[in-house]
Amino acid sequence: MTKFNPSLQIKRIIVFFAMLPIILFIFGCKPSDESRAKVLKIYNWADYMNDTVLTNFPKWYKEQTGEEVRIVYQVFDMNEVMYTKIVLGKEDFDLVCPTQAVIERMINKKLMLPINKDFGKTKNYLSNISPFIQKQVNTFSTSEINASDYVVSYMWGISGILYNKSLVNKEEVKSWNCLWDPKNQGKVLMKDSYWDAYNISIIRARSNEIAQGRTSLYSAANNHTQEDIALVEQQLKMLKPNIAGWEADFGKEMMTKGKIWMSYAWSGDAVWAIEEAASVKVDLGFEVPYEGSNVWFDGWVIPKYAKNTKAASYFLDYLCSPEVALLNMGTTGYTSVIATPEILEAQTDTSLTKPVNVSYFFGTGARSVMINPIQYPDSIVINRCAIIHDFLDKNEIVLEMWSRAKGDNLNRTAAILIFTFFLALTIWITYRRFSRYVIKRHHRQWANRKSKTII
Repeated sequence: MTKFNPSLQIKRIIVFFAMLPIILFIFGCKPSDESRAKVLKIYNWADYMNDTVLTNFPKWYKEQTGEEVRIVYQVFDMNEVMYTKIVLGKEDFDLVCPTQAVIERMINKKLMLPINKDFGKTKNYLSNISPFIQKQVNTFSTSEINASDYVVSYMWGISGILYNKSLVNKEEVKSWNCLWDPKNQGKVLMKDSYWDAYNISIIRARSNEIAQGRTSLYSAANNHTQEDIALVEQQLKMLKPNIAGWEADFGKEMMTKGKIWMSYAWSGDAVWAIEEAASVKVDLGFEVPYEGSNVWFDGWVIPKYAKNTKAASYFLDYLCSPEVALLNMGTTGYTSVIATPEILEAQTDTSLTKPVNVSYFFGTGARSVMINPIQYPDSIVINRCAIIHDFLDKNEIVLEMWSRAKGDNLNRTAAILIFTFFLALTIWITYRRFSRYVIKRHHRQWANRKSKTII
Protein backbone atom coordinates (compact mmCIF):
# COMPACT_ATOMS: atom_id res chain seq x y z
CA MET A 1 0.00 0.00 0.00
CA THR A 2 1.38 3.41 -1.06
CA LYS A 3 1.77 5.89 1.74
CA PHE A 4 -0.08 9.19 1.14
CA ASN A 5 2.33 12.10 0.73
CA PRO A 6 0.54 15.50 0.95
CA SER A 7 3.50 17.53 -0.30
CA LEU A 8 3.91 15.29 -3.36
CA GLN A 9 0.22 15.62 -4.27
CA ILE A 10 0.41 19.40 -3.97
CA LYS A 11 3.42 19.45 -6.31
CA ARG A 12 1.51 17.38 -8.88
CA ILE A 13 -1.46 19.75 -8.76
CA ILE A 14 0.83 22.76 -9.22
CA VAL A 15 2.55 21.11 -12.22
CA PHE A 16 -0.83 20.22 -13.76
CA PHE A 17 -2.14 23.77 -13.57
CA ALA A 18 1.19 25.11 -14.82
CA MET A 19 0.97 22.83 -17.89
CA LEU A 20 -2.76 23.39 -18.49
CA PRO A 21 -2.37 26.51 -20.72
CA ILE A 22 0.17 24.67 -22.91
CA ILE A 23 -2.12 21.63 -23.23
CA LEU A 24 -5.10 23.80 -24.13
CA PHE A 25 -2.98 25.70 -26.69
CA ILE A 26 -1.80 22.50 -28.38
CA PHE A 27 -5.27 21.00 -28.67
CA GLY A 28 -6.81 24.37 -29.47
CA CYS A 29 -4.44 24.89 -32.44
CA LYS A 30 -5.75 21.85 -34.27
CA PRO A 31 -8.12 23.23 -36.91
CA SER A 32 -11.62 21.89 -37.03
CA ASP A 33 -12.98 20.46 -40.28
CA GLU A 34 -15.18 23.52 -40.57
CA SER A 35 -12.29 25.99 -40.25
CA ARG A 36 -10.10 23.98 -42.65
CA ALA A 37 -12.90 24.07 -45.22
CA LYS A 38 -12.49 27.85 -45.32
CA VAL A 39 -8.79 27.62 -46.22
CA LEU A 40 -7.41 27.05 -49.72
CA LYS A 41 -3.81 25.78 -49.59
CA ILE A 42 -1.88 26.45 -52.81
CA TYR A 43 1.65 25.22 -53.61
CA ASN A 44 3.23 26.87 -56.66
CA TRP A 45 6.54 27.81 -58.25
CA ALA A 46 8.06 31.08 -57.03
CA ASP A 47 7.17 34.18 -59.10
CA TYR A 48 4.57 32.20 -61.01
CA MET A 49 1.38 34.10 -60.17
CA ASN A 50 0.23 37.69 -59.97
CA ASP A 51 -0.38 38.91 -56.40
CA THR A 52 -3.61 40.63 -57.41
CA VAL A 53 -4.97 37.32 -58.65
CA LEU A 54 -4.51 35.85 -55.19
CA THR A 55 -5.89 38.93 -53.45
CA ASN A 56 -9.06 39.08 -55.57
CA PHE A 57 -10.02 35.41 -55.48
CA PRO A 58 -11.74 35.35 -52.03
CA LYS A 59 -14.11 38.11 -53.14
CA TRP A 60 -14.81 36.38 -56.47
CA TYR A 61 -15.36 33.06 -54.69
CA LYS A 62 -17.88 34.62 -52.29
CA GLU A 63 -19.75 36.15 -55.23
CA GLN A 64 -20.00 32.71 -56.83
CA THR A 65 -20.76 30.60 -53.75
CA GLY A 66 -21.69 32.92 -50.89
CA GLU A 67 -18.87 31.32 -48.88
CA GLU A 68 -15.73 32.73 -47.28
CA VAL A 69 -12.26 31.41 -48.16
CA ARG A 70 -8.73 32.32 -47.09
CA ILE A 71 -5.67 31.45 -49.19
CA VAL A 72 -2.53 29.92 -47.72
CA TYR A 73 0.12 30.25 -50.44
CA GLN A 74 3.51 28.49 -50.44
CA VAL A 75 6.20 28.18 -53.11
CA PHE A 76 8.75 25.59 -54.20
CA ASP A 77 11.73 25.66 -56.57
CA MET A 78 12.02 21.99 -57.51
CA ASN A 79 9.46 19.46 -58.70
CA GLU A 80 11.04 16.82 -56.51
CA VAL A 81 10.46 18.85 -53.33
CA MET A 82 6.77 19.24 -54.10
CA TYR A 83 6.39 15.60 -55.12
CA THR A 84 8.11 14.30 -51.99
CA LYS A 85 5.83 16.37 -49.76
CA ILE A 86 2.78 14.87 -51.41
CA VAL A 87 4.01 11.27 -51.48
CA LEU A 88 5.88 10.98 -48.17
CA GLY A 89 4.59 13.90 -46.16
CA LYS A 90 0.97 13.43 -47.27
CA GLU A 91 0.62 17.21 -47.09
CA ASP A 92 -2.93 18.42 -47.52
CA PHE A 93 -2.34 21.02 -50.23
CA ASP A 94 -5.50 21.69 -52.21
CA LEU A 95 -3.65 22.69 -55.39
CA VAL A 96 -0.13 22.11 -56.70
CA CYS A 97 1.44 23.10 -60.04
CA PRO A 98 3.98 20.52 -61.29
CA THR A 99 5.50 20.23 -64.73
CA GLN A 100 4.10 17.76 -67.22
CA ALA A 101 6.41 14.84 -66.42
CA VAL A 102 5.58 14.95 -62.71
CA ILE A 103 1.90 15.29 -63.57
CA GLU A 104 2.19 12.06 -65.54
CA ARG A 105 3.90 10.38 -62.61
CA MET A 106 1.14 11.55 -60.25
CA ILE A 107 -1.48 10.21 -62.65
CA ASN A 108 0.18 6.80 -62.74
CA LYS A 109 0.59 6.75 -58.95
CA LYS A 110 -3.05 7.82 -58.52
CA LEU A 111 -2.06 10.78 -56.35
CA MET A 112 -4.75 13.16 -57.60
CA LEU A 113 -8.45 13.82 -57.20
CA PRO A 114 -10.77 14.66 -60.11
CA ILE A 115 -11.68 18.30 -60.71
CA ASN A 116 -15.31 19.23 -60.16
CA LYS A 117 -16.38 21.12 -63.29
CA ASP A 118 -19.95 21.78 -62.22
CA PHE A 119 -19.78 25.34 -60.91
CA GLY A 120 -23.49 26.10 -60.89
CA LYS A 121 -23.09 29.14 -63.14
CA THR A 122 -23.62 29.90 -66.79
CA LYS A 123 -19.97 30.64 -67.66
CA ASN A 124 -17.37 27.89 -67.32
CA TYR A 125 -13.91 29.32 -67.97
CA LEU A 126 -12.22 25.92 -68.26
CA SER A 127 -13.47 25.77 -71.86
CA ASN A 128 -11.11 28.67 -72.66
CA ILE A 129 -8.09 26.33 -72.72
CA SER A 130 -6.70 25.80 -76.23
CA PRO A 131 -7.63 22.42 -77.78
CA PHE A 132 -3.97 22.15 -78.80
CA ILE A 133 -2.95 22.12 -75.13
CA GLN A 134 -5.78 19.77 -74.14
CA LYS A 135 -4.47 17.34 -76.74
CA GLN A 136 -1.03 17.42 -75.10
CA VAL A 137 -2.58 16.86 -71.66
CA ASN A 138 -4.54 13.84 -72.86
CA THR A 139 -1.39 12.09 -74.08
CA PHE A 140 -0.91 11.29 -70.37
CA SER A 141 -4.24 9.50 -70.03
CA THR A 142 -4.27 5.86 -68.91
CA SER A 143 -6.82 3.08 -69.32
CA GLU A 144 -8.34 4.16 -66.00
CA ILE A 145 -7.81 7.93 -65.95
CA ASN A 146 -8.70 10.60 -68.48
CA ALA A 147 -5.97 13.19 -67.82
CA SER A 148 -8.10 16.23 -68.61
CA ASP A 149 -10.47 15.24 -65.78
CA TYR A 150 -7.58 15.65 -63.32
CA VAL A 151 -5.40 18.37 -64.85
CA VAL A 152 -5.94 22.03 -65.69
CA SER A 153 -2.98 23.31 -67.68
CA TYR A 154 -1.54 26.72 -66.77
CA MET A 155 1.45 27.93 -68.82
CA TRP A 156 3.11 26.35 -71.83
CA GLY A 157 6.01 26.82 -74.20
CA ILE A 158 8.83 25.22 -76.14
CA SER A 159 12.58 24.90 -75.59
CA GLY A 160 15.44 26.25 -77.65
CA ILE A 161 18.72 28.14 -77.56
CA LEU A 162 19.02 31.63 -76.10
CA TYR A 163 22.13 33.24 -77.57
CA ASN A 164 24.13 36.48 -77.62
CA LYS A 165 23.86 37.89 -81.14
CA SER A 166 27.15 39.77 -80.90
CA LEU A 167 29.05 36.59 -80.00
CA VAL A 168 27.20 33.85 -81.87
CA ASN A 169 26.03 33.67 -85.47
CA LYS A 170 22.32 32.91 -85.96
CA GLU A 171 23.09 30.14 -88.47
CA GLU A 172 25.15 28.35 -85.82
CA VAL A 173 22.28 28.04 -83.31
CA LYS A 174 19.94 26.52 -85.89
CA SER A 175 21.36 23.15 -84.85
CA TRP A 176 21.83 21.58 -81.42
CA ASN A 177 25.38 20.77 -82.56
CA CYS A 178 26.47 24.27 -81.52
CA LEU A 179 26.20 23.27 -77.85
CA TRP A 180 28.74 20.51 -78.49
CA ASP A 181 31.09 22.59 -80.70
CA PRO A 182 34.59 22.67 -79.07
CA LYS A 183 34.95 26.38 -79.82
CA ASN A 184 32.17 27.03 -77.27
CA GLN A 185 34.07 25.40 -74.40
CA GLY A 186 32.98 26.88 -71.09
CA LYS A 187 30.48 29.22 -72.80
CA VAL A 188 27.26 27.17 -72.53
CA LEU A 189 24.66 26.97 -69.78
CA MET A 190 22.43 23.90 -69.50
CA LYS A 191 19.25 23.37 -67.50
CA ASP A 192 19.75 21.27 -64.40
CA SER A 193 16.85 19.10 -65.58
CA TYR A 194 17.40 15.53 -66.67
CA TRP A 195 14.22 15.57 -68.79
CA ASP A 196 15.50 18.48 -70.89
CA ALA A 197 19.10 17.25 -71.06
CA TYR A 198 17.95 13.77 -72.05
CA ASN A 199 15.65 15.12 -74.75
CA ILE A 200 18.15 17.24 -76.67
CA SER A 201 20.85 14.57 -76.30
CA ILE A 202 18.72 11.80 -77.80
CA ILE A 203 17.49 14.13 -80.56
CA ARG A 204 21.10 14.86 -81.49
CA ALA A 205 22.09 11.19 -81.29
CA ARG A 206 19.10 10.08 -83.42
CA SER A 207 19.02 13.11 -85.74
CA ASN A 208 19.88 11.14 -88.90
CA GLU A 209 17.23 8.51 -88.20
CA ILE A 210 14.63 11.24 -87.56
CA ALA A 211 15.59 13.12 -90.75
CA GLN A 212 15.39 9.92 -92.82
CA GLY A 213 12.00 8.98 -91.37
CA ARG A 214 13.27 5.78 -89.74
CA THR A 215 11.93 7.03 -86.42
CA SER A 216 9.80 9.96 -85.31
CA LEU A 217 10.84 12.78 -83.03
CA TYR A 218 8.17 11.67 -80.54
CA SER A 219 9.44 8.07 -80.51
CA ALA A 220 13.07 9.11 -80.17
CA ALA A 221 12.23 11.33 -77.20
CA ASN A 222 10.04 8.81 -75.40
CA ASN A 223 11.28 5.25 -76.07
CA HIS A 224 13.77 5.25 -73.14
CA THR A 225 15.44 1.97 -74.12
CA GLN A 226 18.73 0.87 -72.54
CA GLU A 227 20.45 1.73 -75.82
CA ASP A 228 18.91 5.22 -75.79
CA ILE A 229 19.94 5.84 -72.18
CA ALA A 230 23.52 4.79 -73.00
CA LEU A 231 23.54 7.10 -76.03
CA VAL A 232 22.35 10.02 -73.89
CA GLU A 233 25.08 9.39 -71.31
CA GLN A 234 27.66 9.40 -74.08
CA GLN A 235 26.28 12.66 -75.49
CA LEU A 236 26.23 14.37 -72.08
CA LYS A 237 29.82 13.40 -71.36
CA MET A 238 30.83 14.85 -74.72
CA LEU A 239 28.92 18.04 -73.88
CA LYS A 240 30.48 18.61 -70.44
CA PRO A 241 33.64 20.49 -71.48
CA ASN A 242 31.41 23.22 -72.93
CA ILE A 243 29.19 23.53 -69.85
CA ALA A 244 29.84 26.62 -67.73
CA GLY A 245 27.13 25.57 -65.30
CA TRP A 246 23.97 23.54 -64.74
CA GLU A 247 21.27 26.02 -63.80
CA ALA A 248 17.65 26.03 -62.70
CA ASP A 249 16.85 29.72 -62.89
CA PHE A 250 19.94 31.95 -63.08
CA GLY A 251 20.71 31.26 -66.76
CA LYS A 252 18.55 34.04 -68.13
CA GLU A 253 20.22 36.58 -65.82
CA MET A 254 23.71 35.42 -66.84
CA MET A 255 22.74 35.89 -70.48
CA THR A 256 21.56 39.46 -69.87
CA LYS A 257 25.02 40.27 -68.44
CA GLY A 258 26.77 39.03 -71.59
CA LYS A 259 28.92 36.53 -69.68
CA ILE A 260 27.65 33.42 -71.42
CA TRP A 261 27.42 32.89 -75.17
CA MET A 262 24.43 30.56 -75.29
CA SER A 263 22.01 28.80 -72.99
CA TYR A 264 19.41 26.07 -73.29
CA ALA A 265 16.24 27.96 -72.41
CA TRP A 266 12.50 27.66 -72.01
CA SER A 267 10.62 30.13 -74.18
CA GLY A 268 9.17 32.04 -71.22
CA ASP A 269 12.63 32.66 -69.82
CA ALA A 270 13.81 33.70 -73.27
CA VAL A 271 11.07 36.37 -73.52
CA TRP A 272 12.07 37.80 -70.14
CA ALA A 273 15.81 37.67 -70.87
CA ILE A 274 15.54 39.34 -74.30
CA GLU A 275 13.55 42.24 -72.84
CA GLU A 276 15.85 42.67 -69.84
CA ALA A 277 19.00 42.43 -71.95
CA ALA A 278 17.73 45.10 -74.35
CA SER A 279 17.46 47.55 -71.44
CA VAL A 280 21.22 47.17 -70.82
CA LYS A 281 22.18 47.16 -74.54
CA VAL A 282 22.74 43.40 -74.81
CA ASP A 283 21.18 41.87 -77.94
CA LEU A 284 19.86 38.34 -77.37
CA GLY A 285 18.04 35.98 -79.72
CA PHE A 286 16.16 32.69 -79.43
CA GLU A 287 16.20 29.84 -81.92
CA VAL A 288 14.58 26.39 -82.05
CA PRO A 289 17.01 24.03 -83.84
CA TYR A 290 15.87 22.36 -87.05
CA GLU A 291 16.39 18.84 -85.58
CA GLY A 292 13.41 19.42 -83.28
CA SER A 293 12.62 20.24 -79.68
CA ASN A 294 9.84 19.77 -77.14
CA VAL A 295 6.50 21.27 -76.21
CA TRP A 296 6.00 21.54 -72.46
CA PHE A 297 3.32 22.69 -70.06
CA ASP A 298 2.83 23.20 -66.34
CA GLY A 299 -0.55 22.31 -64.91
CA TRP A 300 -2.66 22.39 -61.77
CA VAL A 301 -3.79 19.25 -59.98
CA ILE A 302 -5.67 18.50 -56.74
CA PRO A 303 -3.58 16.09 -54.62
CA LYS A 304 -5.33 13.13 -53.04
CA TYR A 305 -4.87 14.55 -49.50
CA ALA A 306 -6.60 17.86 -50.30
CA LYS A 307 -9.25 19.08 -47.85
CA ASN A 308 -10.94 21.87 -49.82
CA THR A 309 -11.63 20.43 -53.26
CA LYS A 310 -14.58 22.78 -53.87
CA ALA A 311 -12.54 25.98 -53.51
CA ALA A 312 -9.69 24.33 -55.46
CA SER A 313 -11.97 23.60 -58.43
CA TYR A 314 -13.37 27.13 -58.35
CA PHE A 315 -9.85 28.58 -58.25
CA LEU A 316 -8.94 26.64 -61.40
CA ASP A 317 -12.00 27.98 -63.16
CA TYR A 318 -11.06 31.50 -62.01
CA LEU A 319 -7.50 31.12 -63.42
CA CYS A 320 -8.93 30.36 -66.85
CA SER A 321 -10.76 33.65 -67.23
CA PRO A 322 -9.07 35.91 -69.83
CA GLU A 323 -8.56 38.79 -67.38
CA VAL A 324 -6.78 36.60 -64.84
CA ALA A 325 -4.74 34.85 -67.54
CA LEU A 326 -3.46 38.20 -68.83
CA LEU A 327 -2.47 39.29 -65.32
CA ASN A 328 -0.48 36.09 -64.80
CA MET A 329 1.18 36.35 -68.20
CA GLY A 330 2.25 39.90 -67.45
CA THR A 331 3.84 38.82 -64.17
CA THR A 332 5.53 35.59 -65.22
CA GLY A 333 6.54 36.29 -68.83
CA TYR A 334 5.23 32.85 -69.76
CA THR A 335 2.41 32.03 -72.17
CA SER A 336 -1.01 31.16 -70.82
CA VAL A 337 -2.88 28.15 -72.18
CA ILE A 338 -5.98 30.34 -72.58
CA ALA A 339 -6.91 30.89 -76.24
CA THR A 340 -9.79 33.36 -76.31
CA PRO A 341 -10.28 36.34 -78.67
CA GLU A 342 -9.44 38.64 -75.74
CA ILE A 343 -6.02 37.01 -75.35
CA LEU A 344 -5.32 37.12 -79.08
CA GLU A 345 -6.24 40.80 -79.26
CA ALA A 346 -4.17 41.70 -76.22
CA GLN A 347 -1.11 39.83 -77.53
CA THR A 348 -1.24 41.18 -81.09
CA ASP A 349 1.67 43.55 -81.72
CA THR A 350 1.34 45.73 -84.81
CA SER A 351 4.96 46.91 -84.47
CA LEU A 352 6.14 43.50 -85.67
CA THR A 353 6.87 42.98 -89.34
CA LYS A 354 6.54 39.23 -89.88
CA PRO A 355 3.20 37.45 -89.33
CA VAL A 356 2.96 34.14 -87.48
CA ASN A 357 0.61 31.22 -88.13
CA VAL A 358 -0.89 30.38 -84.72
CA SER A 359 -4.08 28.74 -85.99
CA TYR A 360 -3.10 25.52 -84.18
CA PHE A 361 -3.57 27.45 -80.89
CA PHE A 362 -6.24 30.13 -81.49
CA GLY A 363 -8.17 28.57 -84.40
CA THR A 364 -8.44 29.09 -88.14
CA GLY A 365 -8.81 32.86 -87.85
CA ALA A 366 -5.20 33.16 -86.63
CA ARG A 367 -3.29 31.99 -89.69
CA SER A 368 -1.45 35.29 -90.08
CA VAL A 369 -1.06 37.30 -86.88
CA MET A 370 1.48 39.88 -85.76
CA ILE A 371 2.42 38.25 -82.48
CA ASN A 372 5.61 37.42 -80.56
CA PRO A 373 6.94 34.23 -82.23
CA ILE A 374 8.76 33.15 -79.06
CA GLN A 375 5.60 33.20 -76.96
CA TYR A 376 3.49 31.80 -79.79
CA PRO A 377 5.75 29.85 -82.18
CA ASP A 378 4.75 29.50 -85.82
CA SER A 379 3.06 26.23 -86.75
CA ILE A 380 6.20 25.29 -88.73
CA VAL A 381 8.19 25.36 -85.48
CA ILE A 382 5.50 23.51 -83.52
CA ASN A 383 5.48 20.75 -86.14
CA ARG A 384 9.08 19.93 -85.24
CA CYS A 385 8.39 19.77 -81.51
CA ALA A 386 7.03 16.86 -79.48
CA ILE A 387 5.66 16.41 -75.99
CA ILE A 388 8.02 14.49 -73.69
CA HIS A 389 6.88 11.97 -71.09
CA ASP A 390 8.20 10.96 -67.71
CA PHE A 391 10.56 8.01 -67.50
CA LEU A 392 8.18 6.20 -65.09
CA ASP A 393 9.65 2.72 -64.38
CA LYS A 394 12.96 3.80 -65.97
CA ASN A 395 13.24 6.86 -63.74
CA GLU A 396 15.84 5.40 -61.33
CA ILE A 397 18.00 4.14 -64.20
CA VAL A 398 17.93 7.54 -65.89
CA LEU A 399 18.72 9.32 -62.61
CA GLU A 400 21.73 7.06 -62.07
CA MET A 401 22.90 7.86 -65.60
CA TRP A 402 22.33 11.58 -65.00
CA SER A 403 24.35 11.42 -61.78
CA ARG A 404 27.25 9.68 -63.52
CA ALA A 405 27.22 12.13 -66.42
CA LYS A 406 27.21 15.20 -64.21
CA GLY A 407 29.50 13.72 -61.57
CA ASP A 408 32.33 13.35 -64.06
CA ASN A 409 32.28 17.10 -64.65
CA LEU A 410 35.42 17.62 -62.55
CA ASN A 411 38.79 17.99 -64.17
CA ARG A 412 41.65 15.84 -62.96
CA THR A 413 43.26 18.55 -60.82
CA ALA A 414 39.97 19.32 -59.06
CA ALA A 415 39.38 15.62 -58.42
CA ILE A 416 42.87 15.22 -56.90
CA LEU A 417 42.36 18.28 -54.69
CA ILE A 418 39.02 16.99 -53.43
CA PHE A 419 40.48 13.52 -52.78
CA THR A 420 43.43 15.08 -50.93
CA PHE A 421 41.12 17.21 -48.82
CA PHE A 422 38.98 14.28 -47.73
CA LEU A 423 42.06 12.13 -47.08
CA ALA A 424 43.51 14.87 -44.87
CA LEU A 425 40.15 15.26 -43.13
CA THR A 426 40.00 11.51 -42.45
CA ILE A 427 43.54 11.51 -41.02
CA TRP A 428 42.75 14.51 -38.81
CA ILE A 429 39.55 12.91 -37.45
CA THR A 430 41.41 9.65 -36.78
CA TYR A 431 44.20 11.55 -35.00
CA ARG A 432 41.66 13.47 -32.86
CA ARG A 433 39.88 10.27 -31.85
CA PHE A 434 43.17 8.55 -31.03
CA SER A 435 44.30 11.55 -28.96
CA ARG A 436 41.05 11.50 -26.99
CA TYR A 437 41.46 7.77 -26.42
CA VAL A 438 45.02 8.27 -25.09
CA ILE A 439 43.90 11.09 -22.77
CA LYS A 440 40.98 9.05 -21.41
CA ARG A 441 43.22 6.04 -20.87
CA HIS A 442 45.73 8.22 -19.03
CA HIS A 443 42.96 9.63 -16.80
CA ARG A 444 41.66 6.14 -15.98
CA GLN A 445 45.15 4.95 -15.06
CA TRP A 446 45.73 8.02 -12.90
CA ALA A 447 42.34 7.52 -11.17
CA ASN A 448 43.16 3.87 -10.47
CA ARG A 449 46.53 4.77 -8.98
CA LYS A 450 44.92 7.44 -6.81
CA SER A 451 42.28 5.00 -5.62
CA LYS A 452 44.94 2.45 -4.63
CA THR A 453 46.92 5.15 -2.79
CA ILE A 454 43.84 6.14 -0.74
CA ILE A 455 43.11 2.53 0.14
